[in-house]
Amino acid sequence: MAAYGALVSVMNIIDQIQTHPNPPISIHQKQLESLIEAVTSLQHFLESYSPQGGYTEDEDIWESRIAEAAYDAEDVIESYIVDQIRARSNIDVQHISSPEFYQGLQKVIESMNLIKIEIDENMVVQDQPHIMKSVTPAGSSRSTSTAKNVTMIGFDDVLAQMLDKITGGGSARQILPIVGMGGIGKTTLARNIYVSPLVQESFGVCAWTTISQEYNAKEILRQVHDQVGMGKGDDLSEYELGDHFYKYLLGRKYFIVMDDMWNIEAWDRVRRFFPDNKNGSRIVVTTRLSNLASQFNYSNGLDLKFLDEDASWDLFCKTVFGEEVCPLELEDVGKKIVEGCKGLPLFVAVIGGLLSKSERTNEKWGFIEKNLSSVVNLDDNESCLQVLYMSYNNLPVHMKPCFLFMGIYGEDYRIKVSEHVLVFVASGYVKPINGKCLEGIAEEYVEELVGRNMLIVEKYDSCGKIKSMKMHDLLRDLCLREAQKLKFLYVFGEESIPEAVNPQRRIVSSFREDEYTAPLIQSLESAILVRMVFWVFPKSLSHNFRLLQLVSLEQNSEEEDSRDCCEEILRELVNLRVLSMTVDEHPLPSSVYFLWNLQILILSDIGKDYVCEIWKMPKLRHMMTDLQGTLDGAYCLPDSFNDENNMVLEDLQTLYVVSNLKFGDGVLKRIPNIKTLKLYYDREIDTSGEDSSGEDASGKDTSGEEDYYRLYNLCCLHKLETLQLCASALDTHMIKQVSFPRSLKKLTLEDTELSWEDMETKIGWLPHLQILKLKDNSFIGSEWETSEDQFASLKFLQIERCGLECWITDSAHFPRLEHLHLCNLPRLTEIPSCIGEILTLHSIKLKRCSESVVASAQTIKEEQEELDNQDLRIIVE
Repeated sequence: MAAYGALVSVMNIIDQIQTHPNPPISIHQKQLESLIEAVTSLQHFLESYSPQGGYTEDEDIWESRIAEAAYDAEDVIESYIVDQIRARSNIDVQHISSPEFYQGLQKVIESMNLIKIEIDENMVVQDQPHIMKSVTPAGSSRSTSTAKNVTMIGFDDVLAQMLDKITGGGSARQILPIVGMGGIGKTTLARNIYVSPLVQESFGVCAWTTISQEYNAKEILRQVHDQVGMGKGDDLSEYELGDHFYKYLLGRKYFIVMDDMWNIEAWDRVRRFFPDNKNGSRIVVTTRLSNLASQFNYSNGLDLKFLDEDASWDLFCKTVFGEEVCPLELEDVGKKIVEGCKGLPLFVAVIGGLLSKSERTNEKWGFIEKNLSSVVNLDDNESCLQVLYMSYNNLPVHMKPCFLFMGIYGEDYRIKVSEHVLVFVASGYVKPINGKCLEGIAEEYVEELVGRNMLIVEKYDSCGKIKSMKMHDLLRDLCLREAQKLKFLYVFGEESIPEAVNPQRRIVSSFREDEYTAPLIQSLESAILVRMVFWVFPKSLSHNFRLLQLVSLEQNSEEEDSRDCCEEILRELVNLRVLSMTVDEHPLPSSVYFLWNLQILILSDIGKDYVCEIWKMPKLRHMMTDLQGTLDGAYCLPDSFNDENNMVLEDLQTLYVVSNLKFGDGVLKRIPNIKTLKLYYDREIDTSGEDSSGEDASGKDTSGEEDYYRLYNLCCLHKLETLQLCASALDTHMIKQVSFPRSLKKLTLEDTELSWEDMETKIGWLPHLQILKLKDNSFIGSEWETSEDQFASLKFLQIERCGLECWITDSAHFPRLEHLHLCNLPRLTEIPSCIGEILTLHSIKLKRCSESVVASAQTIKEEQEELDNQDLRIIVE
């Protein structure tokens, strides 16, 4: 919900001010305490009173009023900050005076307190405001004992698979979850299982119950109680119903469907009433929540996937034409319609139902094809949208802003998790949790949405973490509809250019840059409160958005005016949190240091040996270049400091790609919480600029060239998790000094020319290392022999162009290895056969390796197949 996210944002702004080494403003302590108390009180209300199934009209008003009050707080505080900073930079502006600021802030506090008083009074009037009701959700009118077989296309195999599990699999009672996105066909599959003659003949007792979002244990028991012929049971208590039911089921073989379960508590409340008679009884649970299904501790469930192209077409034709055949002249447009449904059975069925009642013409079907989402979400067809709305309504309150934020991405856009997390954190919608970094919390939000089948995973990384994802078109439409309703996002469409967008705070445009029109430009000019503009952003307007948090700028070396314009814009936009900038080898504009809350800095076209002074950016979290893996995208950081430049970047987590960085005391002190480093060393040693002391903080002598970069100090970075090190210019003595921290999870080495003996002393013992990539000449020597008690956590190993000829190892030396990639190793004669004995190994990938290596991999696979291990994949490129 927008209100909760806005409150979290206000608290994050307050935190940024309080922890800033040179805060741009000060707030009276009593007023600050009053504001924090008011915001916290409203947060607690929203956290404790988040009814699943949607808000009433009164509650919608509270949501709206809380959001507006929080937005007002943001505007008052950030406007004052902007005015104060611009005034100090000698910009002639009409700024807010301190008395006006304190009056405005007090007005916001009073508004929040008034809302809380009204809420408390309303809650007192209601006898039981949190009473749980058992209702069938809108758009989900399902029969129970009268369930009939319904059309099911594309799921014949899974139906047979589930029937095998239900009628076989041993005598112990089993719970079999069916998991998938709303509308994907879970209930349809369960119905066909339920009415199957095989089930009806195999079980003495069969019953169906719909759980609903607002479950009620008594209602669940009553539904089953009624169906098995035990009477109505309306006058019985929950315990009496359960006791009667337990005694009735005792000794009987039963089959129960529990449809649409939303939390494990629903099962926990009734599980004791379902005895394990050791006679093959089965309970099928349908749910949208993958993480809930995993809590049953059974591996017999089913993760329902989208329909493929053929199955979608069959379902469409069956829905539209029944037993008839699709006319040839409608086949092309019909297949385009089906393609637009993206394999979601509910979408296919709703569209098919509409077309079954409409004119069968190319013109009519062509209109439907071009307007699929808007057609299916018309008022007459709300059932489709309502089914998906249940997933949104069931989200915890802190998760709703994360879902709504997904609306910034275009249709079919491949969302990179790493990029999404950074921008979402910078937006201020992640509530801090002690002991966790904000980016880690945001990643958990993404995993939660995937677990609830509201996002589709596109790709996993080497360690099985989500790398990229997409959102189904219907869920995206729901997201945009709800986001605009709550004024969380405003989306410019090709046919909707409003006269003014003044109150909007985040604007998403579907226009291409060459499609900007005068009305659109005029509308954008009125958005003086906007914080973020996504996709297309007219640079000529950037200086009008004084509260903007995200912008992309471009400096052109051939245009002097371009550089001056960037300087001027940054002096205006001092509230920026994310800055992506093309510098074209020119120094950063001096006005970048007025950006009091800059958290992400991305530079393009920086050129070799570009010097970037980040030590004056106290809130910086991530410093990156667009060329993340080459020297052309590397920059230098000053490693000498004066008394005025003693700032510690407590929040800094990412630095790449940094060239020739010396890890002396000054640098180590300033990056204590760094998590990701990408380092390149390509410069010959010049000791003339070395510290006159000749020693580092530990007193170690640094007078020798091998100590110049002090890579032995890397081990002092106790929170470093990802390190990429390319050291083409370092001699053997210098690289031998490198010492890696125990915290490392991912390590990539290139041109380091370490010996294989160094693997044991420097890398193999790292307790948390999961990914190890050894690239060009990272290790030299022909033989690598591993040792026991090494690589305890390693999951992914890549060896590329390292001159390796003989690899001697044991399966016990890599106890958790899942993926082995070997590339450009022409001298390697074979893969040790014991590699196949690693129980966790999933794949061996070979690229430009010798024929004997490929043959040894195939032998490993054959040996594993003989041992009934069919899961190992051999990939040869």
